[in-house]
Amino acid sequence: MSDPVSSSDPALAAVTAQIRQVELGQARAPVVHTVFDEATFTASHIVHDPVTRNAAIIDSVLDYEAASGRTSHSSAQKLVDYVRTEGLTVQWQLETHAHADHLSAAPWLQQQLDGKLAIGAEITRVQNVFGKIFNAGTEFARDGSQFDHLFQDGDRFSVGGIEAIALHVPGHTPADMAFIIGDAAFIGDTLFMPDYGTARADFPGGDARQLFRSIRRLMALPDATRVFLCHDYKAPGRDRFAWETTIGAERQGNIHVHDGVSEDEFVTMRTARDATLSLPNLIMPSVQVNIRGGHMPEPESNGTRYIKIPIDTL
Repeated sequence: MSDPVSSSDPALAAVTAQIRQVELGQARAPVVHTVFDEATFTASHIVHDPVTRNAAIIDSVLDYEAASGRTSHSSAQKLVDYVRTEGLTVQWQLETHAHADHLSAAPWLQQQLDGKLAIGAEITRVQNVFGKIFNAGTEFARDGSQFDHLFQDGDRFSVGGIEAIALHVPGHTPADMAFIIGDAAFIGDTLFMPDYGTARADFPGGDARQLFRSIRRLMALPDATRVFLCHDYKAPGRDRFAWETTIGAERQGNIHVHDGVSEDEFVTMRTARDATLSLPNLIMPSVQVNIRGGHMPEPESNGTRYIKIPIDTL
């Protein structure tokens, strides 16, 4: 059974009521199609209302070759092809957070398909931290203006005729958001599949204790809530990628944070585990681009755009 929803958390209560409506057949469930990018282990999701055919794209991937610095659109093109084949209209390009392991294709997808680019309002904190790390200068705005919309915790929106709510779930980064669309929860980098565990919390601005509390907040949703993940890395003994589970499965079986694991136990485990992890291969280009809403840095005097790599900093 799910945790009782506290009256002190109106956003969570609203999300629970929204999911219950779908469970009772009083509201439509969205259709979800996933494109998995094996190069970055990223699951990009297209969620749409089957009646209005309106859609949102969540956590898209721009192909980036680190050795040459070249970009391409093979992963994003699969999203475009699906949208056009299904006759969908894209309302939203949603980012759960400023990813450190892949570049966003949202600006290119906006050119192809339209849709408002949106992220959590706390992206400004991430912009401030990494703006300093990359010495981005005063010309780099740290107010979230690179995005069309900034979500606050509990903000309501819609995908076609399907109700949706944004939940702030910080810990992996300060700006992580979960988007609950109908009965489908797109939770970014908070949880992985139950057999793989949870996301790291050691990036600048990350916090393992905050991550635990965000996860427990998500786990208070109804057990049948469909959960769509941003990444999968194949847990030992599993030979296929997976990116969909349920809140109930996470509560019962997540190897890091199942029911019964205390906050202190989780923080001890997460901190020790994070200390053994190397940085993602694409963290330097990814963060620089993603804090700009997926746009590349401005070209320099020779017309070329450059990615900076700070030495001995991270």
